[in-house]
Amino acid sequence: MAVKPDRAKVLQKLKVTDAAFRGLTRAAAIAVLVILGGIIVSLIHGSSLALGQFGFSFLWTESWNPVTGNFGALAPIYGTIVTSIIAMAIAVPIGLFISLFLTELCPMVLRRPIGIAIELLAGIPSIIYGIWGLFIFAPFLQTTLQPFLIDVFGNIPLLNSLFAGPPYGIGMLTSGLVLAIMVLPFITSISRDVFEAVPPVLKEAAYGVGCTTWEVVRYVVLPYARVGVIGGVMLGLGRALGETMAVTFVIGNAHRISGSILAPGTTISATIANEFTEAVEDIYTSSLIALGLILFAITFIVLALARYMLMRVQRKAGA
Repeated sequence: MAVKPDRAKVLQKLKVTDAAFRGLTRAAAIAVLVILGGIIVSLIHGSSLALGQFGFSFLWTESWNPVTGNFGALAPIYGTIVTSIIAMAIAVPIGLFISLFLTELCPMVLRRPIGIAIELLAGIPSIIYGIWGLFIFAPFLQTTLQPFLIDVFGNIPLLNSLFAGPPYGIGMLTSGLVLAIMVLPFITSISRDVFEAVPPVLKEAAYGVGCTTWEVVRYVVLPYARVGVIGGVMLGLGRALGETMAVTFVIGNAHRISGSILAPGTTISATIANEFTEAVEDIYTSSLIALGLILFAITFIVLALARYMLMRVQRKAGA
């Protein structure tokens, strides 16, 4: 006859296990904060020399001259923002359309192969994207898309300056297109998952009252999944802001600001990757670390705005 375990011992064991679990999870959360704080402190300490010498003018100075020791972050900041805007302007609508096609219109036999193909794009190393962009994509754009844009918008005010200059192949537009391809899997995968989480009964009810597929998507699917979609978009934007190797290959690495998106430029991450090994002077190294601090601040602001948008959306939904 089996002996029943003592109830007090079982409860004591469960209490110890629960306390250990709480302690481990709390330690993991604290470790994240400690690591984040350490990164911030190290960035501030490393960039203190440059920020102390140049002050806030470091943010709006375009000059970047290692010979004279004169550094400014405006050109890398401009390139980072422009390439990210181009990437998101292309990747967000395409990613949403692909997700809607996979969840609402795609035949069942094709959903899995297409979904796997999209997810495989996320597993390709960024340096592979850079090599492909430099040797295949950039020459293709140089002979096709860029001359077409120059001819079409050459006589239109404002747009002619946006698409001005010779077709170099490399440049901010090329960098933005490569970034769009890189962030597309993240936006598509997350959007597809949140679209699939929409209760089928809601869509069936909409179809039952005579709604078309577009009306179901517009009035049922997108409102229900908008929080997840915004999260996926912000995840893709964070990837676009911090991407290094692929951008370094195709942006041209020119420290200047141009009104044309066809012109070469640079980004914060590309500048750091290109020049950190060459920084032999303290002010040079400190300026590069200051660029890293600025990129950290930009990413933090973007994520904070994303959280604020999500809070407003959730509050409206609750109201």
